[in-house]
Amino acid sequence: MDNTRRRAYIKEKLQQADHRLRGMDLAKECGVSRQVIVGDMALLRARGMDIISTPRGYYLKKACLRILVCRHDREGTGKELTAIVRAGGIIHDVRVEHEIYGELHGQLEIKSEAEAVSFLRAMQDSGSPLLSDISGGIHTHLVETKTEEEMAQVIHALREIGVLYE
Repeated sequence: MDNTRRRAYIKEKLQQADHRLRGMDLAKECGVSRQVIVGDMALLRARGMDIISTPRGYYLKKACLRILVCRHDREGTGKELTAIVRAGGIIHDVRVEHEIYGELHGQLEIKSEAEAVSFLRAMQDSGSPLLSDISGGIHTHLVETKTEEEMAQVIHALREIGVLYE
């Protein structure tokens, strides 16, 4: 597959994917190295595609992004994450305001209930504090949905469980 056809193939796969695409898998499909795929992604970004790169693969940034402010204790974390992904949201990060350090940021990239459960299990197994523990439970998430309607559903779900800070 030549460069032009390979990039067209990758572009189409990204546009149709409902999950992250692993660079190694794309490399095998296209008969090239993973490093070639990394270069292709850079060229596609330069041509205007909003490609997000995560440790679990590549995906296209979708239409609607919002920063949502939430407040809950440690036990509310599972309800919050599950509510967001069930309503169609992707949780990109968590941020808190620290008195000395300013804004602290943690990358999440939680897209499904399975990923939320995995995060919760890792949180429980490690015993590590949450970023929100240092801010009285107040934190923000960058949440992405495909449509404004889905974002409204995310906001409604967070209100319903009492964690949306308004």
